[in-house]
Amino acid sequence: MSTNIGRRTLLGAAPLAAAALAASARPARAGGQVVVGTWGGDYAELLTRNVEKPLLAPQGIEVLQDIGSQDARKAKLIAERNGRRSSMDVVHLSDTDMYQMAQLGVFDDVPADIVTNAKNIIPALHRAYSIPHIFSGQVILYNPDKIKTPPKGFADLWDPKWKGRVGIPDLNYPAVTFGTAIMAGGSMGNWEPAKKALLDLKKNKPVVYPSHEAMAQALKAEEVWIAPMWLARTYMWRKAGLKIAHIVPEEGAIPVIFEAAVTKHAQNKANGWAYLNAMLDAGAQAGFADRMGYVPTVTNARLPDDLAAQIGFTPAQQAKFNVPNYEYQAKNLPAILDFWNREFKA
Repeated sequence: MSTNIGRRTLLGAAPLAAAALAASARPARAGGQVVVGTWGGDYAELLTRNVEKPLLAPQGIEVLQDIGSQDARKAKLIAERNGRRSSMDVVHLSDTDMYQMAQLGVFDDVPADIVTNAKNIIPALHRAYSIPHIFSGQVILYNPDKIKTPPKGFADLWDPKWKGRVGIPDLNYPAVTFGTAIMAGGSMGNWEPAKKALLDLKKNKPVVYPSHEAMAQALKAEEVWIAPMWLARTYMWRKAGLKIAHIVPEEGAIPVIFEAAVTKHAQNKANGWAYLNAMLDAGAQAGFADRMGYVPTVTNARLPDDLAAQIGFTPAQQAKFNVPNYEYQAKNLPAILDFWNREFKA
């Protein structure tokens, strides 16, 4: 089953550059190394299993994974942007962070004639400066043994019946904040209504969990009955045996896209483009879908119907996606984080 997103679902995505880069960006030889700044854990292991060993090793390309946090990768990009060489050839970031870094001019545009699998990217996910690897969306998960009537949307987190049973993932503070803003009358371009609403939520005694792993343990122990979370993560936990169900909020889901780009001063640029091309391989993307629950970003990836039903979004749900306003988020995330830490979590 193929997964498609209409042009109206992810508005504002920049078109992929069709022109090739200069001759220096073209592959000069096979083999060599490529340094990839990425996340650890399952993501890194799946890159090795689905991308690096089957697709790049046969080309003689040795992958060196530089594992760390998004903030660490962003700090490197900023520190090295005026230098002659980058310590990373390929960088993995979320869509919002990738947009922020792209504004600093630290990436080369993706050459469509070299990264040939880019032709299969879902049109609405095109970026000039990066390729979309996998995506998911924010849903409301809940314990069906404790909450007999399925919730309808974000507003259910404020229901006094669930006082002390609401979980909030600290790492997802931007999506939680904007989901709250939309529920309270704001938008992806106006987070102000979220301030009062989140302070009101404190009356329900929500517990903010510092990691997704901590949230999973709380769900397993039935300390948390309801929480906002990425659908992909919900799928992984359900697959691991947690008793949870989910609904797509009636206000609309907020999508998250994980992307990859090649740095402007990459030392192994040709291998960087080969890496991006391999990430867009249909088989590699299907491997991530089955293990991590993220939806492929290419039109030629095929998923079993039952898997697509568990991790995907219907056309109607896609049409209601609340697409991030990247420029607005880039300007306002520092203030949002300050409010989150100083007032909401206080």
